[in-house]
Amino acid sequence: MASAPTANEFLRPHVELLLDSHFRLTGRRLWPSAAVGATLAREVFEAPFVLLSHGVETDPVFNYANRAALTLFQYTWDEIIAIPSRESAEPANQAARAALMQRVTTQGFVDDYSGIRIAKSGARFRIERATVWNVTDAAGVYRGQAATFTEWTPV
Repeated sequence: MASAPTANEFLRPHVELLLDSHFRLTGRRLWPSAAVGATLAREVFEAPFVLLSHGVETDPVFNYANRAALTLFQYTWDEIIAIPSRESAEPANQAARAALMQRVTTQGFVDDYSGIRIAKSGARFRIERATVWNVTDAAGVYRGQAATFTEWTPV
């Protein structure tokens, strides 16, 4: 089900933006590889952790998901980059998700988020200890938000 964004070298510029902004905010490397360029972007796409990001639209739309994210949320690449990120949470959990996004906007990042999310099929799962951060470029321009996590359980 999960297809790769092979165009643009696995979205190399965007992946570099995600990794760089994560490091600037947290002081931690998201992916401890010595690889660069398209090789690094492919490694991140194939990594064993979930990585997602959304843009700066009024109703932000996903603009990146690695293979682990595509598999967990049960979307293809073309499907996930067409949906608002809020749809990753059920309607009953929208207020909690909005509060999280506001907390990230204010603090820059959080690394203790847990919450219920929903896959395309309706399968529900709890993510644990997610890091969510503001994506900014080297000049400090806001480019969206991203999330990564390695732990989830079906509910």
